[in-house]
Amino acid sequence: MLHHLRLAFVGSGQMAEAMIKGLLDRGMVAPDGVCASGPRQERADYLRTRFGIGVTTSNREAVYNADVVVLGVKPQMLPHVEPELRGLVRPDALVLSIIAGARLRSIAGGLGHAALVRAMPNTPARIGEGITVWTATPQVSLDQREQAQAILAALGEELYVEDESYLDMATALSGTGPAYIFLVMEALIDAGVHMGFSRYVAEKLVLQTMRGSVDFARQSGKHPAELRNQVTSPGGTSAEALYQLEKGGLRTVLSRAVYAAYQKSKYLGDLSEQRNNHTNHESE
Repeated sequence: MLHHLRLAFVGSGQMAEAMIKGLLDRGMVAPDGVCASGPRQERADYLRTRFGIGVTTSNREAVYNADVVVLGVKPQMLPHVEPELRGLVRPDALVLSIIAGARLRSIAGGLGHAALVRAMPNTPARIGEGITVWTATPQVSLDQREQAQAILAALGEELYVEDESYLDMATALSGTGPAYIFLVMEALIDAGVHMGFSRYVAEKLVLQTMRGSVDFARQSGKHPAELRNQVTSPGGTSAEALYQLEKGGLRTVLSRAVYAAYQKSKYLGDLSEQRNNHTNHESE
């Protein structure tokens, strides 16, 4: 599906690298069909040496005649990149943005381009175990949707949604989700050390327990509440521990944290639009 296409990555950070690696490992693209741009020459040299792809420090050079343009720059750089690329992206090309908070309307106005996909991947995508929520404008053709789906599948699982507002929700739940998990892991490891385990042993116990629990939950097909009840004996250690977690308001704290992230994501989207509009007015 992608072999005949030329892919340009504007922004060559960790997520772009993960996407490039996934595509190449799956044989979906050839190295000579990929070009990545970024401001640092040493980063370009690294990507060229590791993957054999085309590299450049010029965004304009990267997108020239590209079939798919992946935008992966930092959010604050988007208002500066858009005027640079405006009019250079082929009218029939697909633009796929993985920039947090950057809305389709804002990108369309900044680039003067209508066929857009907005995606929200998460950190496990860097090892091909992520989940990416994405949506597309009506101008994206069926073939282009399939191309976007194939590209995002290189990062792990993908989920298409019709309404762009779900992207802010996904940012708060799955996009930010690894941070919540890492914090819980850290707290459990510290608890193990507090009891007397070495940090090495505590970490090994926690990591495998987390991994095994997730795998078991997925294979069982049961609701987490049912699984929790199965391992909670009356008057047992799990019951005592869960009582303390509920007493401490774990559910409420997590819910508030996710909702705060959701509100922040919407705010950043508003801010991005305002910044983009201001930059575009200055360039007119």
